[in-house]
Amino acid sequence: MKGVILAAGQGTRLRPVTLTMPKPLVPVANKPLIGYALDVLKSAGIDEIAIIVNDLSSPVAGAIGDGAAYGVRVEYIVQEKQLGLAHAIGMSQPFVGDEPFCVLLGDNIFQDKMTSLLKSFPESKVESTIALIEVPDPERFGVAVVDNGKIVRLMEKPNPAPTNLAISGAYLFRKSIFDAIANIKPSKRGELEITDAIQYLVESGQPVSPYVLQGWWIDAGKPDAIIQANQLVMGDMPYTPPPNGASMIVGKCDISHRVIIGEGTQIIDSVIRGPVIIGNNVTIRNSFVGPYSAIGDNVIIESSEIDSSIVMKNCTVRHIEGRIDASLMADNSTLTSDGHVPASHRFILAENSYVQL
Repeated sequence: MKGVILAAGQGTRLRPVTLTMPKPLVPVANKPLIGYALDVLKSAGIDEIAIIVNDLSSPVAGAIGDGAAYGVRVEYIVQEKQLGLAHAIGMSQPFVGDEPFCVLLGDNIFQDKMTSLLKSFPESKVESTIALIEVPDPERFGVAVVDNGKIVRLMEKPNPAPTNLAISGAYLFRKSIFDAIANIKPSKRGELEITDAIQYLVESGQPVSPYVLQGWWIDAGKPDAIIQANQLVMGDMPYTPPPNGASMIVGKCDISHRVIIGEGTQIIDSVIRGPVIIGNNVTIRNSFVGPYSAIGDNVIIESSEIDSSIVMKNCTVRHIEGRIDASLMADNSTLTSDGHVPASHRFILAENSYVQL
């Protein structure tokens, strides 16, 4: 069985962050979004993976490389024009061949790793399995109607929705999906919809089964969703005792359990309340870092308070009055103060941003 990860989208909903950084590389708990899809596949023993990108010069290919860092083998397929999920999946046919395969969206995170589902699919008697999740607002998603343990109908963003089972972005297919894709037409928005291709399988009498996910699921397409995903992932961090070490912790510090500190990092006269992940070569001085914060490599935080936020690598935060809360700072951003004292701040900053308050 093989794996396919879709990562060719433009990430327009996450701008300005994605103006210089592809959405699959946005970090959640200091791991790129696409890393969670790779983990799902590897956990199920799937180590041959194709990633669909919009260009071989994509930073995704540069960051993931051949997949060795994740214990898998990665190839890249170029989708120059984003003509729909079905179009992207169709481009994987030479890679997949006749094998069953799993498709994951590169910007979704699942608490349910679906390991038993993925391992058992090749020997199952269904043509496809679609992972579904119960949601309170199904009108925002593609949805599936299930009857007697089989999917009987799929619709893209129906209003009103006949069911609360949203299509989550995890699909299991056999080679029949390629024939289905070849027999559908573009939708009103000019794209080949994967819901139409799966519906073609259903109407052709081929069994398509549902799998209802357990636990949380995040479509991390917008800044608020990224921050929520960061909180959910870090909420699952196991207990670790408070870190200690003379070279790491200097002066009067108060550091709780569930705090992960990288190499070369120094915490100086500061308070850290976990769960928190701090990268390598970070300096935190006279500051407070609150729960559900992820601090990337080479960050400097001085005389500031940060809570429930993502600060990516090479950022600087100095002398900010009031707490920075639920914020997202992309690589190389700088926050400084000019002495004005607001009550609080919230930021969504693109790479190389500079903000003075």
